[in-house]
Amino acid sequence: MFQFFKRVKTVVSSELNSMLDKAEDPVKMLDQFMREMESDIREAETAVAKQIANEKMLKRKADDAKALVDKRQAQAEKAIEAGNDELARRALEDKKSQEQQANMLLESWERAKNDADQLREKLDEMKKEYQEMQLKKDALKARAESAKTRTKMNRAMSNIGNDDSKRGFERMEEKVLRFEAEAETSEDLSSASKSLDDEFEELDKSSGVDDELAALKKKMGKE
Repeated sequence: MFQFFKRVKTVVSSELNSMLDKAEDPVKMLDQFMREMESDIREAETAVAKQIANEKMLKRKADDAKALVDKRQAQAEKAIEAGNDELARRALEDKKSQEQQANMLLESWERAKNDADQLREKLDEMKKEYQEMQLKKDALKARAESAKTRTKMNRAMSNIGNDDSKRGFERMEEKVLRFEAEAETSEDLSSASKSLDDEFEELDKSSGVDDELAALKKKMGKE
């Protein structure tokens, strides 16, 4: 389990760039790496807890065995004081047997304690590495999002003023010019289509205004 975490951590730290190049969504890949690490840490915490519980159990047994050895020693001394050598001999025999068991339990507890201490250290290393990778993940996610945004902006900017857009503007400009030319032509045609009577009618209207203007000026003494 610890080796697996090391492997995952190595993949994330040393091969991340190449994996991101191949990944469709680097952000999702990074999140997946972190979830795998979190799962490894939870398994490690469970293993460490079991080892600590085993160590404590062995410690209690070793302490109980040592207490029984001390008890048999005290009982042997008490029997000797009472002049009961046979009882003292039996107490010392059981003491010897308990000492062997106490020594075995003590050795087992020392090994379990050493294993528990090593597991604690490795778990602390895993959590430290996880925190480091969390910071790196956040930085990489920010960089990935920034790169996506820049790519979108560059694509949008490249579409502005491209050949298709220019051709579209040119077509619209040509249409506007054509509409203007058609309007001017229609006006010319309208003027050309006036009849001779229409022109004399306009002339009469114009001369009538001129006569009225001259009469008004004469009245006002402004001739």
